[in-house]
Amino acid sequence: MTKIAVAQMQSGIDPHAKAAYVVRLAEEAAEGGAKILFTPEMTGLLDRDRKRASAAITLESDDPTLKAALEAAKQNGILISIGSLALQSGAGGEWVNRSILIDAEGQIAARYDKMHMFDVDLDSGESWRESNAYKAGDTVSVVGTPAGKLGLSICYDIRFPALFEQLGRAECDIIAIPAAFTVPTGKAHWHVLQRARAIEASAYIVAAAQVGRHEDGRETYGHSLVIDPWGEVLLDMGGENTGLGFAEIDPDRIAKVRSQVPSLANRRPVPGHAA
Repeated sequence: MTKIAVAQMQSGIDPHAKAAYVVRLAEEAAEGGAKILFTPEMTGLLDRDRKRASAAITLESDDPTLKAALEAAKQNGILISIGSLALQSGAGGEWVNRSILIDAEGQIAARYDKMHMFDVDLDSGESWRESNAYKAGDTVSVVGTPAGKLGLSICYDIRFPALFEQLGRAECDIIAIPAAFTVPTGKAHWHVLQRARAIEASAYIVAAAQVGRHEDGRETYGHSLVIDPWGEVLLDMGGENTGLGFAEIDPDRIAKVRSQVPSLANRRPVPGHAA
């Protein structure tokens, strides 16, 4: 059994403020016995005003939240899965939405750039065009942790089963789906999609989320979740409060579910689709 901590946050327009907050979260998570801390999408900066945000989006080496998290992981002997950070890619000033796993020595163990851009127009009047600012990733990321193989994804990726097919084929034990879900889409789809991904992959889902009304005016759904491989919700942090939640990752539970319903082993190629 491996204890994990899940951070539900309300990030804003000052990345230095959230850098200090991540340090406190790491300390609290370690004190609570967690071996891994999971944070949401856009942990350091959540700002829909791209002109204003551009002044705070830096190269990975200069990001204040990442610097603080690297030191906090080392000082507390805990892995930190930063759900994502808005970063410059280094090529022509393009931005990426990047998830980063930090090991307990304070070193970067894995990176994943969000593949699927949130380009939608909702009935609520909200309109989002991530592709106008962010460069899409093209590489799947799986990394070993004390709790087993961890697959990385970010928010809108959840709607694209092909990515999770690959994470399933990699036999991930945990899949992180950090998010800043809108309220309308969260109410309609958040729980059902998260449970479906857990069942399909026979894996734990850890979905750290943003919550509430943010400084840039947006509102996010919250309900950070941990779901077991059978699709049972082990943790739901609700739609109001920030803070930490804790859960256990049980390798025996993964093995039991995969023996009962061996869908990963029973997969066959679908005609007309890549294997």
